[in-house]
Amino acid sequence: MNKIYYIAKKIHKGKGEDKKVSQPITRIARLSIILAMVINIITLAVVTGFQNKVKDKVIGFGSHATIVKAGENSTFESAPIIYNDSLELAVKNIQGVKNIQPFAYKPALLQSDPDTNRYTVNGVDTFQVQQEIHGIVMKGVGSSYNWDFFEKHLVEGIVPNVKDSIPHDEIIVSSQVAKNLSIAVGDDVSVFFVKATPVKLKYKVSGIFKTGLQEFDEQVVIGDMRNVQRLNDWGIQTAIRVADTVTSDGQFVIYADARGGNGNYRHDWGKGFENAYGFTYCDIKDTVIRLISSDYYSFIDGFGELNSIPDTAYLHVKVEGNKYLPCFPKDLEMDQIQKEFLNESGTKFAVNIKGGKRVIFEYFDGKGSYENYIGGYEVEVNDFAQLDEIAANIKRAIYFQDTEEQIEYRVRTISEDQQEIFLWLDFLNLNVIIILVLMLLIGTINMGSGLLVLIITKTQLIGLLKAIGTTNWDIRKLFLYQAVFIILRAVIIGNVVGIGLCLLQQHFTIIPLNPEVYYLDAVPVELNFIHILLLNIGTIILCTAALIIPSYVVTKISPIKALKFD
Repeated sequence: MNKIYYIAKKIHKGKGEDKKVSQPITRIARLSIILAMVINIITLAVVTGFQNKVKDKVIGFGSHATIVKAGENSTFESAPIIYNDSLELAVKNIQGVKNIQPFAYKPALLQSDPDTNRYTVNGVDTFQVQQEIHGIVMKGVGSSYNWDFFEKHLVEGIVPNVKDSIPHDEIIVSSQVAKNLSIAVGDDVSVFFVKATPVKLKYKVSGIFKTGLQEFDEQVVIGDMRNVQRLNDWGIQTAIRVADTVTSDGQFVIYADARGGNGNYRHDWGKGFENAYGFTYCDIKDTVIRLISSDYYSFIDGFGELNSIPDTAYLHVKVEGNKYLPCFPKDLEMDQIQKEFLNESGTKFAVNIKGGKRVIFEYFDGKGSYENYIGGYEVEVNDFAQLDEIAANIKRAIYFQDTEEQIEYRVRTISEDQQEIFLWLDFLNLNVIIILVLMLLIGTINMGSGLLVLIITKTQLIGLLKAIGTTNWDIRKLFLYQAVFIILRAVIIGNVVGIGLCLLQQHFTIIPLNPEVYYLDAVPVELNFIHILLLNIGTIILCTAALIIPSYVVTKISPIKALKFD
């Protein structure tokens, strides 16, 4: 056994007058190391947990990266792009990409059910009706959407069904929104959408979630993307309609009813695109009228322009009775045609003509090209640390896409979309460094003081060891060993206390937070044992290395004077 180590161990365990002198100082030194370890462990756990929790929640509401139309500054209000399965496949095949999924957004207002308050004023019974209004952004997702984040944070109900062949009017809302509007799972809520003509729809609340990220909880509602696509008036949706009046020469007015696009429409009634909005008509035989509608900017043929995808509608006409009569309706009311509806939806009706003729119309509206448009793509990656590299690879893959659509894409990472939040999270690293350095510096200074006291109380021993030929370095190692014993004991106690406090917070949420300020409702704790291991090793090495200089005092002690020292 190393004789210096053996002596150091005996001195450390032994008792004596010098021990009584040095003990208070060594206790202070040990306590400083314990406090440094506890504070540093808690700091690392809280900051790591805070950064990861906020990142995970921000990413959960969006994704690691988004692909949107170039020139768009806000994902919530992005212009549509045409869904491209080849682009989706190209991105999915990039190494490091976990998933790619289309999305769409639509701003809206949620309205609570009427709340009637009855009271008496001056002996007169009266009442007041109140309804709460809450502004939100509806996020539409498709069948490939990864629900893991929201399923993890569901407090009640289930996620919407977005995989059926037909869209369901279902949404999930946050617990904060549900509380503000007094709604529960299974309730219907009124949703107002701002369009050229405002639309009010009813949606069923299928689930309630709570992430603690209040800014996003109060803003985002999740539903079926097909509903959002339709409400955004993306693409073209067209239909053929029969006017409520006839011309003076007894002909129906057939016209196009188109919506979406840029509002500047062109129509193909069978002879190519033209400006013709409609035509007059009184046929003598059964026929089918077809209409293709699109939009344009400058040229009717659309050459060289980025036009919306066209939509097609049909009108089936059946003529009965005396087919050659002009189309003067038999029944008019205020100069409007009286229609005999033949189905509940009103898409099939008959008009009785004077003289015994009967014309039956049936609408087959276009399904709309809106399902070909999306707000963009969300991209999930396997490793957040490689996000910038993967985003660069996505840009290259998109750039070399050979597509007919003249669309320029922009790839944006979550740190660019939520720049303020991520800059704030990165700034926390500086705080961690400052705290670690300060606490280690305090511990090292106290250990240096403790070592000097140990050396002074062992002056006679130093003189004796020098007298028998022990080298200065061996004597210095004697005291360094004792310092390491103190440091190791302090580090172990510091680990037990620090990790214990972290586990208490992790399991019992002792310290809550204001989510409006901190984005979370409790202090998050994440114990990374690699960080703790490196902190332990670094503390022991740094404190021990820093004590080498104070131990140099040993070389200045004379054996003769030391032996006379009392």
